[in-house]
Amino acid sequence: MAISLPSFSEHRIPTAQGRLYVRDYAGKGDAMVVMHGFPDNQRVYDSLIPYLVDAGRRVIAFDFLGYGDSDRPTGAVYSFAQQLADLEAVADGLQLDSFVPVAHDASGPAALNYALAHPARVSAITLLNCLYAAGPSIRVPELIMLFATDSLKALSSALLHDQAQMRWLLEFQQKKFSDALPEHLRTRFQTTVAPVINENFSGVRNSSDAFAQMTALLLPEVAANTARLGSLSTINVPVKVIWGDHDPYLTSGVARELAGYISHASLNFLPAGHWLQLDMPEETARLMLA
Repeated sequence: MAISLPSFSEHRIPTAQGRLYVRDYAGKGDAMVVMHGFPDNQRVYDSLIPYLVDAGRRVIAFDFLGYGDSDRPTGAVYSFAQQLADLEAVADGLQLDSFVPVAHDASGPAALNYALAHPARVSAITLLNCLYAAGPSIRVPELIMLFATDSLKALSSALLHDQAQMRWLLEFQQKKFSDALPEHLRTRFQTTVAPVINENFSGVRNSSDAFAQMTALLLPEVAANTARLGSLSTINVPVKVIWGDHDPYLTSGVARELAGYISHASLNFLPAGHWLQLDMPEETARLMLA
């Protein structure tokens, strides 16, 4: 599906390991800095950004190191700490005194942990079907759990380097997400979400190294964030929790549990899936701007 994006300025922001590719869409107010998960890149916001910019807001989108059009340095070390540092580099590089982190999927830790570390620089937070800590409602996608399980590292590594087997795994996982959607959204999933995921495992945008290293650290990161859940009550800015309630893994229960730890959280649900910003971009933007 062809999407007409608003005009933007491009930046290459340096980090300790390489440069981040950043798009800056002009607008007023504190910038909304949108962050992707894995195995995604900033393209998962392409349907949403026009609505935010049309409303007059400044939006900054970037690819984490190892993803999209950001650098893939030889020997790079990818981690949740590195992604937090990437967000810090974008905020510093664009001289953002105050901004709104917008997290989806695995970028939840970057958004919330940035707010804990730099409370004066965050004016609000938006959380879109993202992970942070353990809880009774969360389910980890099968593909992710395979790569997150240390005892299966030899198997997951072999699969990652077998194009046919990896294609089967991706198709299996995508079907799990697609089957949970209302029928009218399934075709949209195939034309918007699936191409972004698939390109992360092939061609010039191959993000296999970043994906494998990040998923290997998922369970320790979730454990560390679970231990700091009590600290979320110190976040003293509005936190919008906006959730697609047809997510079979990060379910609506995950949203309720996460919002329960945040003092100034509002909770909204949409009849969308995990990638609600692609399923229902206009409605997602409306809630973000409200």
